[in-house]
Amino acid sequence: MEGSLEEIGDGKIANHNQALELISKDIRETLTETGETLEAVGHRVVHGGDQYSTPALIDEHVIAAIEELAVLAPLHNPAGLDGIRAAQAAFPDIPQVAVFDTAFHMTIPEANRTYAVPREWEKTYGVRKYGFHGTSHSYVSKKAIAWLKENREIDPAKSKVVVLHLGNGASATAVLGGKSIDTSMGLTPLPGLVMGTRSGDIDPAIFGHMGRVAGLTVDQVEAALNFEGGMLALSGDSDMRVVEKRVEAGDAQARLALDVYIHRLRSTVGSYIATLGGLDALVFTAGVGENSVGVRQRLVGGLGAFGLELNKGLNAAPVTCEVVEISAEASKATVLVVPTDEEAEIADQARSLLEA
Repeated sequence: MEGSLEEIGDGKIANHNQALELISKDIRETLTETGETLEAVGHRVVHGGDQYSTPALIDEHVIAAIEELAVLAPLHNPAGLDGIRAAQAAFPDIPQVAVFDTAFHMTIPEANRTYAVPREWEKTYGVRKYGFHGTSHSYVSKKAIAWLKENREIDPAKSKVVVLHLGNGASATAVLGGKSIDTSMGLTPLPGLVMGTRSGDIDPAIFGHMGRVAGLTVDQVEAALNFEGGMLALSGDSDMRVVEKRVEAGDAQARLALDVYIHRLRSTVGSYIATLGGLDALVFTAGVGENSVGVRQRLVGGLGAFGLELNKGLNAAPVTCEVVEISAEASKATVLVVPTDEEAEIADQARSLLEA
């Protein structure tokens, strides 16, 4: 699509419809050149609630459900619907498939997903753990498990894997036999690990405390935890690359931020090893996970009690293939880097739905 932005004047895409106009034009030109056909359009939808454990062919009922679930994902589901409607307008005769970020986590056992809150909250308002980054965790865990079967002769049905999706948003998932049994995000994408601008886990009483001592509303506290928390709050920068450079330069504030980030990761990985009853592989993915040699070294270096050990040379080498082992020969569990491909996972799930 080189040069396409100039076609809309000031070089900025104003909305989903305008973006889809450019994309559809490029797709049609490509299809004409290759002789291929467009079979479906796959959409990432963040929240599928309890309704969707598999992809869904989009119709008015699915659209209504996504709208209803926007109360649980107000920053994501409405934007997803904008994309769906724009794609329907651009490709009116092509099936549209919704692939839900929460679907991979629908296998989490009831005890692992239930909050200790009044039961009416879950029954009436859907208050429970859902989990997110599901398309990434699904794709990466499948790649890792296939590698373990081929290279470690581990039975996929018994495999024990922890996947760390570390980007601006970050989450961890415990995967047993290919199925999610626990994950760090919850009702929303806010809890769990420290992220770029999200706080991760906090004492929930902070909401009441900040209301009483600072006069902040619930919405103000929630916005601060989503957009002013995390690495941004701790260091002044949300970009891990910047934070690591500042740490190397001796910046104490950046050092504290990175220490907090690694502490939360180490605590989560340790708890998931206990949940899984062991570990076959620890898997890094997404922007930080795939590219930060330092984060991987610091985290695994603190997991020696579990027998994990990195090969420093392999860890420092560029990631150039689908699955890269970075663990030392003496490591009791394998450490892998698997570049995520959520688009490929969405396409595969859409294709599987249509074939079924």
